[in-house]
Formats: sequence, C-alpha cells, structure tokens
Amino acid sequence: MFNKRCKLLNQQYQVVSHCDVTEYVRDMCQITPSEVAVALDDNASNTHNVQFITVTQSQLTLGRKLELQHRCIGIDHHEGELFICSSTALFKYTLSGKQVCRLYEDESAYDTVYNCAVSPTGDRLYIISLRQDKLLTLARDGTLLATYTDRALVYPYGLHVTPAGQVLVCGYLPPTVLQVGWEGQSKLATLATREDGVWSPWSVCYSSITSSIIVGQKWDDILVFRVE
Repeated sequence: MFNKRCKLLNQQYQVVSHCDVTEYVRDMCQITPSEVAVALDDNASNTHNVQFITVTQSQLTLGRKLELQHRCIGIDHHEGELFICSSTALFKYTLSGKQVCRLYEDESAYDTVYNCAVSPTGDRLYIISLRQDKLLTLARDGTLLATYTDRALVYPYGLHVTPAGQVLVCGYLPPTVLQVGWEGQSKLATLATREDGVWSPWSVCYSSITSSIIVGQKWDDILVFRVE
C-alpha cells in the first residue's frame, strides 16, 4: 500500500513480478483469471482511480484506468459489476466505468463503508464499518439485513468471501481472523489470533488452489494458514 506497488506472487508466495501505480493501493479484486481491478486512492491530491492490471506469462501489465469523482478505498466484482467503497457509501459500477447507483450510504461517521465483498451468488453484500467496529450485511438492492459486532472485531480492516460463501473478516485490535456465518449474524470460528503469529492483519483471502487462508499484515510479511 505505502509504496504504491502491486506484486504478483507464485504458489510458493514468492514475488515474481511487480508494477508501480500512481496512487496508494487500497484494495483489489479479481475480474478474470488473468485480470484484476485495483482501488487506488490519494485523498491529499483528490485522485481516485480503478486501475486494471493483467497477468501475462507471470508478468504484470498496466491496463485501462477508471477515474472516479469520489474516494476509492474498497472494491469487489461480481458478474460484470464493480462494487466500490468511498468511505461513507457503496456504489455499483459497470466495468466500463458507468456509475449505476449508490446502494448504501452512512455519513454518520468516517469510514463507515470501508471495505466490501460480494457473495458468490450475488445476493449478499458485506461491508466493513471500520470506525464503528461493525460488519454489515446488505441485500442485492442495498437493504440492510444484519449488523454484526464482536469484542474481537475492533478496527476490522480485511474482508473476503470464499467461493463457498464463507465470510472471513480480520480485526486489528486484538489481531484476529474470524469466520462469520453467511447471514452476517453469528461467529462460526476464530481462525487465527496473535498466538498464531497474527500481529497487524490488514487483509484476508482464501486460495482454493492451495487450500489456504492468506493474511496480509500492515508492517510484516503475509501469513499463510492451511485449511484442512
């Protein structure tokens, strides 16, 4: 994030390619097996973009860029639709950059819509409300369905939904990675804590290729946990 750089790792989690971008990397999502969309944001310069990056023969190549009129700090994709968090609102866009609608908004505080993830079927949208320590579950049309809080979920930065619909979320203080039910109302498991080496979780995702949960940390290397 802080060096404005995207990196490509192989299955042994070694860096095999990288590319520099123009703003701070806030989030990314997969579009196709060989393309990702990266949320870039520099609030100081009022620059907010979605940068598409392709992977060809283990090399990263910058593609087209969408310029937005609002902040771009969280992003996910589902069947040709982009879902973008602006810190206080969730927007839906087409892949060509047309804004479809504002699905949800909460201007009661800062970073109330910090990160987002879409269920595999597209019928659930999950949002992190960072400053309020909440995980929100929305219907496809943006209707609020559930609000989840947990004493172990303070400053919840990372959010991911697996291909099987499992909701993974990580809290910064105390450092914790949780699995929450698809309905967004109950904790199913604590997957990792400080005792497992988690200190500053910033992002979380599941790799079906390696059957592993990957935790990106703010100041440290990534952590990889095998899932049985």
